[in-house]
Amino acid sequence: MKNRADQWGTSLSPDQAQHLRELEEQLLHPGTRSSPEAVAELLAEDFVEIGSSGIVFDRAQILESLDREPPIRRTISDFKAIALSEGVVLVTYLATRDRGPGKPAASSLRSSIWKSIDGQWKMAFHQGTLTKGE
Repeated sequence: MKNRADQWGTSLSPDQAQHLRELEEQLLHPGTRSSPEAVAELLAEDFVEIGSSGIVFDRAQILESLDREPPIRRTISDFKAIALSEGVVLVTYLATRDRGPGKPAASSLRSSIWKSIDGQWKMAFHQGTLTKGE
């Protein structure tokens, strides 16, 4: 039986998967999110996000909203990266957000599509779905 990556397309090396995880972690880091320029470097021009609210955002809307976002600490677990085709990768993971002392953490299932554009990985699509009970 073929492994999961072979079902979709080209296999990723562990180094490639780790690099994409690091890019996802950068986008979740409050230091990166406080800089629209840093976020813009990681998003494709045609980027689209479906937020946990069900609202669709484009790249400009995301970049504009960053200055109103409070710093939030999130961690990633259950990270998977699957090549869909040459230069296109689907990543999925569970993001957990610390809500502060005495409050339960909030979790969401995340998926992103990354494309290699001019030799750099850029996020083209992202969706976050709150887990049950959130």
